[in-house]
This record gives sequence, structure tokens and C-alpha cells, in this order.
Amino acid sequence: MATHTTASEELLGVLSDYISKKGLRMTRQRQLIAQILLTSDGHLNIDELHQLTRKEDESVGYATIYRTVKLLVECGLVSSSQFGDGATRFESAVNRDHHDHLICTGCQKIIEFENEQIEELQHEVCEAHDFQMVHHKMEIYGLCGDCR
Repeated sequence: MATHTTASEELLGVLSDYISKKGLRMTRQRQLIAQILLTSDGHLNIDELHQLTRKEDESVGYATIYRTVKLLVECGLVSSSQFGDGATRFESAVNRDHHDHLICTGCQKIIEFENEQIEELQHEVCEAHDFQMVHHKMEIYGLCGDCR
């Protein structure tokens, strides 16, 4: 009988392989932190990730979270962003289409959006300047409807 692995198990396998190549172990705590980040729809900062992790395992400390998040970013499973509030935020980088962000300077709400016209215009600008884009991000800061 064949075993089917879930996408989450495959991603944890990627992390486990990466960690192993660095001479480290895949611990239960690292696995928990990775699962929370990889399945979250939001943009979690370290404090939010710490709170969510401690709901499942009260023994997880900040040092473990920082080290695990660093590994997740290094191996490409998680991306990090700073949206002007002083906190680095993390989101899953896998199985997601490229998207940009609207950031409310009032309540710090982050709204993801996609716009094909903007994407095309960015490529046209690069082409006009003989510039090869490697990656990009767009962040627009302002006030959301609730804060206006």
C-alpha cells in the first residue's frame, strides 16, 4: 500500500533536509514553528508566532523561534518583510502567487493584492531601461477604510 504525503509533510521534509545539511536536528519544536508559519494566512511577527507556538507547547522560547525562522527563510520556505512598524513579519513563500501589499499606517492592517497591469508595467519599465529584474516587491502605505 502506497503512502501519500501531504504538502505540509513535503515542506517539512525540505526543511528537515536543509537542517540536516547544516548539521542540525529537526526537533519537535522546529516542526511546530514551521507548521504554524507554513499554514498561516497572515504576516506574523516574532511575538505573534511565539504566542501561537506557546498555545501548543509552552516550552518554546524566543531563541528557538528566531533560529527556526532564520532557517525557514534561508531555505526559501518563508519570506520576511518589514512594513514600517519596526517588526519583521514572516509569511509562507510556497504555493503562493506573487502579490503586493497595502499597509495601513493607522491600524497596521496588511492587505494583499495582485494586479496584472502593474506587473506588466514593471516589466515594461525594466525593458525600457535595459534592466533585468530578479525579484521585486510593492508596498503602498496609507489608511484603510476603517481608519479613514
